[in-house]
Formats: sequence, C-alpha cells, structure tokens
Amino acid sequence: MTTKMFVTIGRQLGSGGYQIGKCLAKKLGISFYAKELLEMASKESGLNRKFYERADEQPVGNFIGGFFGGQLPFATEGLCFGNNCLGQDALFKDQSDVIRAISKKESALFMGRCADYILREEPSLIKLFIHAPLDIRIKRLRESGRLEDPEHAERLIQKADKSRAAYYDFYTNNEWGKASSYDLCIDSSKMSSDEIVDFLYTYCMERIKDEPR
Repeated sequence: MTTKMFVTIGRQLGSGGYQIGKCLAKKLGISFYAKELLEMASKESGLNRKFYERADEQPVGNFIGGFFGGQLPFATEGLCFGNNCLGQDALFKDQSDVIRAISKKESALFMGRCADYILREEPSLIKLFIHAPLDIRIKRLRESGRLEDPEHAERLIQKADKSRAAYYDFYTNNEWGKASSYDLCIDSSKMSSDEIVDFLYTYCMERIKDEPR
C-alpha cells in the first residue's frame, strides 16, 4: 500500500465492533490500536496506566470524583501526584498525541477514543460506526459468558452507550452514533462478522485507491 490508510471505528457495546475491527485491520494489513493506546499514553506522560484505564472514554467530570469515591471541589482542575498532574483534558491530549504520532509512521485502524476527530485533517481517513439492536447486543454479551443476567447486560450496555456518547460529543462537537458523524454505519445484525469484514475491506480499498500517491 503506497498511500497511508487510517480507519476509525466507533461501536456500541455488544455490537461485535471490536472483533470486526481487529479482523478488518488484519485483512487490510494495517496496525490495530485499541487499549494499547492507554499503555502508550501512560509511558509518554509518566502517569500510572490505572489512571488512564479509569478515565478511558468516561463522561467529562466523572473520572476524578469516581476514582476517589466522591466529588472534589477542584476536580475539574485536575490532581497532582508528585511532579505529575492529572486532568481529563490532559489525558485526552496525551492520547491524541499518541494517535497523531502513530499516523505519521504507519497506516492504522483505531477503535474509538475520538480518533476520527483527532485525524480529521487526514485525506485518507475512513470513519466507521458499528451498531446493532439492543436485543442482539444483550444476546451477544450473554453468549460471550461475560454476563448471564439479561437485565444486568442491558444496564451495562446503557451505561456504556451513555459514557461513550458523552465523551465523544464533548471532545468532537459531533454526535456519537449519528450517521452524519461517520462515512458509513453498519448494523452488525444484518450480516455475519466475516461478511461485514469482507464488505468493509472492499469499501476501504475502493476509498483509498483514488487518493493521491
């Protein structure tokens, strides 16, 4: 591939989007980044990874209070541990810097983390969103062995959707899950995962072939 390709995937919990993204990256022959970005941002900033894991795609303002078990009056200004200062905007910036650094070196597929907004100036950016009906998502969570209780699964899904939407909407000024925020939205209940990967592979290759070398 002579032209760099950047694919970003937003997805609903239980939609199968993570596995689709991983398989698509492999088929395209490009790197795959999801939770790996947290480790990379942690090393770059010198902060312990646990802070990034707790802040990952959380609604703005929830992280500091949630981490310490209650709201703190100075939470929006961040916290300092020794010489390290922690704030939600700083976490987003660290992660954004890592994504941009990767984009300078190689083609890649990024799962979530507002990568579509961070790389918005890239001409070869392809923005995808994977979704599915609620009942299908509940079924997938139960079949994966992660949750047996359907009511618990539904609560987890609703919480995840709310958190991801709040995080994405705040930092991008776009609307998470809305078709106009992406190039293509896929209902993963309409085809098998393999069929979706094949379809998205063709779509991505058609998109990239007309980009200037």
